[in-house]
Amino acid sequence: MSANHYENFPVASFLLPRRLRQAVLNIYRFARSADDIADEGDASNAERLQALQTYRDGLNACTRPSAQRPAALHPALDAIFIPLGQTIVDHQLPLQPFEDLLSAFEQDIVQKRYVDQAALDHYCARSANPVGRLMLHLYGAIAQDTPAWSDAICTALQRLNFLQDVAIDWQKDRIYLPQQALERFGVTEETIANAEVNVAWKALMQEQVTACRALLHFGQPLGRRLPGRIGLELRLIVQGGLRILEKIEHVDFDVFHRRPTLGALDWALMLARALRT
Repeated sequence: MSANHYENFPVASFLLPRRLRQAVLNIYRFARSADDIADEGDASNAERLQALQTYRDGLNACTRPSAQRPAALHPALDAIFIPLGQTIVDHQLPLQPFEDLLSAFEQDIVQKRYVDQAALDHYCARSANPVGRLMLHLYGAIAQDTPAWSDAICTALQRLNFLQDVAIDWQKDRIYLPQQALERFGVTEETIANAEVNVAWKALMQEQVTACRALLHFGQPLGRRLPGRIGLELRLIVQGGLRILEKIEHVDFDVFHRRPTLGALDWALMLARALRT
């Protein structure tokens, strides 16, 4: 798992059916570039918000017939929105997940703390879950129970990234851990600033790891419901999340100095587990 949840996107994976690879890349390019607006560079908050509004304008225009589209926003944006619009039309994708992603990126610019788990989960519902919903639409797998499984997996992966990236987020003045949980365990912002791996920190992290693991287990049936290579890919993604959680525990929750990552041996283990499940 990478530092950013979009790296959990199955981008052009050999497990994806060839017919879907370009569509996934087009969606990814939109999500990745919009996320970078919120996170990268030295633009002001006002400039970032304006750039995301330009993205919203591009999204709303990209599915119109060419004669009805406004003048090009920018050549670089045309390279994103023209293929994205074709993907949306070809696969009859809803626009709401894209709107939700933009809303979450805007929130990253203006909100740096979350009072409780409900507030953080609401953010995850717009920053991570839309990716899973779009993939379900591409797979033709929207059914009564599949969205709930997908949402659980996506939220778990997002929260898992938060656990991996506590130190990275702190450098951006962001804390993606519930303030109520910090207070309940006696973890202060100074604890995070000083990278202290004390008893309180370990207890907080264990609770977070346990919650992420439960979400991944809840969503596991989706990997068995989806057919063939698509199902295997999803099972690998779930196993990757579970493996990262194991590694967080193995480093005794010291994500400040020993941020868990996946190596070749981990991938072999994940594949064996995915095939077994």
